[in-house]
Amino acid sequence: MSSSQGKHFGNSSGAGSAPVPDTAANQAPAGFIPVVTNDPSSSGKGTRSSHHNHRMKSDSYRETDPYDFSGRRSRDPRKRRSRIISTILFIIGIVLIVVAAGMFGYSQWQYHEQDVENEKLAAYATVDDEGNQPPVVDWAALKAINPEIVGWVQIPNTVVSFPVYQASDNEKYLHTNAEGNYSLGGQVFMDYQNQAPGMLDQQTIIYGHHLRNGAMFKPIADMDKQEVFDSVGTVWYVTEEANYELEPLFLYYTDENDTNVRVFDWTSKDEFHSYLSSLLAKSVTSRSDAADLIGKASHALTLCTCNYIDGYGRTILVCVPKSEVAS
Repeated sequence: MSSSQGKHFGNSSGAGSAPVPDTAANQAPAGFIPVVTNDPSSSGKGTRSSHHNHRMKSDSYRETDPYDFSGRRSRDPRKRRSRIISTILFIIGIVLIVVAAGMFGYSQWQYHEQDVENEKLAAYATVDDEGNQPPVVDWAALKAINPEIVGWVQIPNTVVSFPVYQASDNEKYLHTNAEGNYSLGGQVFMDYQNQAPGMLDQQTIIYGHHLRNGAMFKPIADMDKQEVFDSVGTVWYVTEEANYELEPLFLYYTDENDTNVRVFDWTSKDEFHSYLSSLLAKSVTSRSDAADLIGKASHALTLCTCNYIDGYGRTILVCVPKSEVAS
């Protein structure tokens, strides 16, 4: 056999053997730390623990999730603090929602109770919604409930139809109902410095709450719109002794500290007229002939309620008896 053939058979034998892997070519880049080892020999418990610990302790490993790859929470104190703060804020949020819901529910219950009280008392008067006749009131029944009743006020075609009480101060009926119990809107009441049953002083003042659900004296606050003001042609105030049909004259804003509101008598009719004219000058809505009617008036019924207008807080409606200003 020739030497060339020997060489040939030697090369064939080498080609039939398994290739030797180039270990240098298969090595991972420097500094790379695998999450799962590629070394089959690492299937043993000790080897896995070694690789895991090496990964966790390596400076090149950075967590981007509160949990590490093994499913355990991070022991980083900053992340623990973050979790605690998040939990506290979550609990506070739930508590605030519960408190807000409770306050809303309680508020709605208070409005409901006020409506029930108003409806109960309204049954003691028969009113003409069109305003052509004065309310007919069962005075004996109302006195049996509360002897401090002095009158009844009604604005036709509105919810304003209430008994009027008078106490020894202007605080009692703010949040006390006719039966002596707490209520959100209390009762409509006459100023304690007025002569009962009203319309005996040159100015009689009656107070009532403006509730956001539309109850009590809210229709009076709504008369700051001229079209609403013009739609109200009559205000009734009745007592056991007399009926007063009144003309809305003008409406103005003021604040709770305005002592000029609570004036009841003047030394002369001219001073009374000057007083009304000064109020008309700052009115928001009014009759077009209000100035002429002032000159004829001898008495005024003033209805006072709250408003929610910045810088004011009070809405005042001044009315005069039709019998005095009629042409």
